Amino acid sequence: MPKTYRLQLGPLVRDLPVMALPNGVTIASFVLLGDAELTHLAAERLNEKVRETNFDYFVTVESKGIPLAQEMTWLSGRKRYFVLRKAIKDYMVSPLTVPVEAITTSASQQLVLDGTDAAKLKGKRVIIVDDVISSGGSLQAAEQLLTKAGATVVNRLAVLAEGSAKDRNDIGYLGILPLF
Repeated sequence: MPKTYRLQLGPLVRDLPVMALPNGVTIASFVLLGDAELTHLAAERLNEKVRETNFDYFVTVESKGIPLAQEMTWLSGRKRYFVLRKAIKDYMVSPLTVPVEAITTSASQQLVLDGTDAAKLKGKRVIIVDDVISSGGSLQAAEQLLTKAGATVVNRLAVLAEGSAKDRNDIGYLGILPLF
């Protein structure tokens, strides 16, 4: 098995470490956090996919999608995006929660939306953005939580589709990441 996987997105090349997860799946570890150059390129290209879409906000899942949502929001001329958290925080008011299972996390988790954010999202059209969509567990939980808040998901975008996610017709993405 290779020690790295070479990913090319447009003119940018990244050598990603290949690693086995405790659940037996082997992935090329893609971490968008800290890579401002790749985040900017991805945000520009993903924004092109939604240029004609009528929507109010981008929403992402904590934590690796945060810089992407930030950059997409800024580049699209919007002033606000929302983050679905993975734990209830003391400052939250009447948080909404749903359970989530993701390929890269062995422990059970939940997605959380502060009630004050849920009120702002009620009746709004949103686009979910993330770094990687793989099994779709996080995406499905995000949609459930946003529906619970009264928002309508109008699109789902990621920098990369991993494994069989590349065959989905309900997501947009820029590149493919294999499972090993």
